[in-house]
Amino acid sequence: MVRDGYLYGIASVGAALLLGWLLGGPYSGPALLLAMFFLWFFRDPERQIPQTAGALVSPADGKVTDVSTVVVAGVPLIRISIFLSVFDVHVNRSPITGIIRDIRYQTGKFLDARSAACAEQNEQNIVTVEGEGEVVVFKQIAGLLARRIVFNPKVGDRVDRGQRVGLIKFGSRVDILFAPEAAIQVKIGDRVKGGASVLAVLPVTPAPEPSLAGAREVRS
Repeated sequence: MVRDGYLYGIASVGAALLLGWLLGGPYSGPALLLAMFFLWFFRDPERQIPQTAGALVSPADGKVTDVSTVVVAGVPLIRISIFLSVFDVHVNRSPITGIIRDIRYQTGKFLDARSAACAEQNEQNIVTVEGEGEVVVFKQIAGLLARRIVFNPKVGDRVDRGQRVGLIKFGSRVDILFAPEAAIQVKIGDRVKGGASVLAVLPVTPAPEPSLAGAREVRS
């Protein structure tokens, strides 16, 4: 479980005890239910991370709402959008193994995360990861209820495919952008799990052949 679940849960239990003491037992019920919701909402299950070369895993649990080609700075990219309802796990994971090259936080609106406009207008955290010969961008996008985006790694940090990297609280959306040469593995309407579901398979850059230039011949 994410630490926030304990914090919210303990606070709600405290409120329930106070209400029960001041007003009587029945009045503590709603606060106890809220405590149970927080403990459930901030769950953080273990996942089996795919080890397939080039696998790009989902950064979040949720429903695929868009698979399309977009143009960013004149470069065509594939975008996959995933909507997280309040019933989904909200822990975010790195889609690939690589180095965090850029983190950019953008303030904005809190439109419904299912709206097409939210991809550009909503408050969001934009992360660029470079690894496995590819550059992947994923966005943690706030939704109608979300008011806090958490991202733990820093620029220059190395992350592993499927590694926990952050959290969006209470309903949100995650977009992931990558090279159009990738083989897409999902379609609109699919349910995916963060760190476990493969969204696409990226082209794998072969390792360079060892150079023999300057090698000396060894005679026995």
